[in-house]
Amino acid sequence: MFSNLSVQAFLKLSVAAALATIALKTAAWWITGSVGLLSDAMESFVNLAAAVFALAMVTIAQAPADDDHPYGHNKAEYFSSGFEGLLILGAALAIIYTAVVRWQSPQPLEQLGWGVALSVISSAINGGLAFVMMRAAKRHESVVLDADARHLMTDVWTSVGVAGGLLLVPLTGWLWLDPLLAILVALNILREAFNLVRRSVDGLMDRALTDEERSSIAHALKLLATAEVQFDHLRTRRAAGAKFCQLHMH
Repeated sequence: MFSNLSVQAFLKLSVAAALATIALKTAAWWITGSVGLLSDAMESFVNLAAAVFALAMVTIAQAPADDDHPYGHNKAEYFSSGFEGLLILGAALAIIYTAVVRWQSPQPLEQLGWGVALSVISSAINGGLAFVMMRAAKRHESVVLDADARHLMTDVWTSVGVAGGLLLVPLTGWLWLDPLLAILVALNILREAFNLVRRSVDGLMDRALTDEERSSIAHALKLLATAEVQFDHLRTRRAAGAKFCQLHMH
């Protein structure tokens, strides 16, 4: 069903999923008053902004090479990955601030059953989409799809952790558990933000292909070499799904 979809089509699905989960998670926070669920809802707003920006960058990346950009526009995908990482970073800091305020003045939570149920539904939506997007990212060798899928999976585990922890609140009476969960969510988001930004920087700084890929290229060149023609000074780089090699032939 999803095998023939383009990168843009998957990103449009991501936008639709973000809109649906925003509605579900905002409703969950509204009826419970949980800062943990609020942090979860804020991450869905980040998902939406990231998916829209990613869609724009992928459209630019797929533009053909021209006189000003002879190697194409593939690196535009790395801007999307870095932008998504910075958005996640901002969301994490906002969550920590909100959680600290709630920790200082804890409040009772209401209708946790409904709130957790809505959170679980949103997790199912994100989890299903993340699964198919991860497979598509490998097939298309897309940095953008991989970043978006990883972000969605982070969102899923966040929602599961928050929902499970909140179910303990009425059993234990520990109101501080709600802001604690929010802070743990934020720390996990910070880790994912770092990974996304690092991957974006690697791409923009022309990181070489993997050792396995370079070995395969070197082996192919060795087979092509003759007494009259030699190849050396091999250099490689990756730009999203495109791979480039530069070498000396003499």
